[in-house]
Amino acid sequence: MIRRRALVTGAAGQDGSFLTELLLAKDYEVLCLVREGSTAANAVTALDHPQLRVVAGDLCDRPSLVQAVEQANPDEVYNLAAMSAVDSSWQTAESTSDVNAMGVVRLLEVLREVRSLSAVQFYQASTSEIFGRATDSPQSESTQLRPRSPYGVAKAFAHQMVEDYRNRHGLFGCCGILYNHESERRPTSFVVRKVTNAAARISLGLQSSVELGNLEAQRDWGFAGDYVEAMWRMLQAPAPADYVVATGTPRSVADLLDVAFACVGIEDWSPHVVVNQAFVRPTEAVTLTGDSTKARTELDWAPSMTFDQMISRMVRFDLELESGLVEADRASQRR
Repeated sequence: MIRRRALVTGAAGQDGSFLTELLLAKDYEVLCLVREGSTAANAVTALDHPQLRVVAGDLCDRPSLVQAVEQANPDEVYNLAAMSAVDSSWQTAESTSDVNAMGVVRLLEVLREVRSLSAVQFYQASTSEIFGRATDSPQSESTQLRPRSPYGVAKAFAHQMVEDYRNRHGLFGCCGILYNHESERRPTSFVVRKVTNAAARISLGLQSSVELGNLEAQRDWGFAGDYVEAMWRMLQAPAPADYVVATGTPRSVADLLDVAFACVGIEDWSPHVVVNQAFVRPTEAVTLTGDSTKARTELDWAPSMTFDQMISRMVRFDLELESGLVEADRASQRR
């Protein structure tokens, strides 16, 4: 049996790392696109797997993409690379558009010219942010695109370009409209990890409070490890299509605080939470809740981890992480 080859962009990020591990477990040869000189290459090669290789390339540098695709010669391409901070995309609108929108077009054009679009299956990481000011809830694949941030607009452009390449060039292209998905691999700049890390640190006496924005803001949060399984299933389907990937259950930031602090034995988190208006989005999206009926029916996909289980897992990780850092600091002081 010939081993399939997958090219993964953004492999050092949360989703990319879970996806790379999934593909390796399925006996793929995985080639991870990493910018020349990026420290992300270290995170990828740390997996130390004989079927894993790093190829140099940048979504903003067409010649590097040509070399990367020629070297990878992929059967499947998973484009996960993106500037992913929604809030700060207002300060980085130009670069966000270059990576998240035009970067996808560059990659598709290079695949068309170098590899042939009929020879590859292409996954594009879309997002619930393309719905932004949605007028209906929950949202499905037929919901009108109404983004309200540079990040969302760029992702909506890429989403529609994949659809156009599918219709005009016969691309086996799938967009995964993923709702918020988290894990211990998220940086603490993301609110869920910020809260789980703060709960751990507060319980250990390392900090006294955490600053947050709108505590009533709601998101449809799922586990990242489940969501990359949906990505892979899309490219194994008999025909290309776009799919919403979500739990279908919105939870508020206050709900998140309830679960996270309960994991460390703190029933009343209010003395430890400071509401800072600087963290409230001026263009806060309406409550986005995904209808993943299509993915559940056509891909036989369903989330395996509940919200409470995910938060508990993240808090345990942060407790071990922060306890280890404390012990390491004490050991260094004893030397």
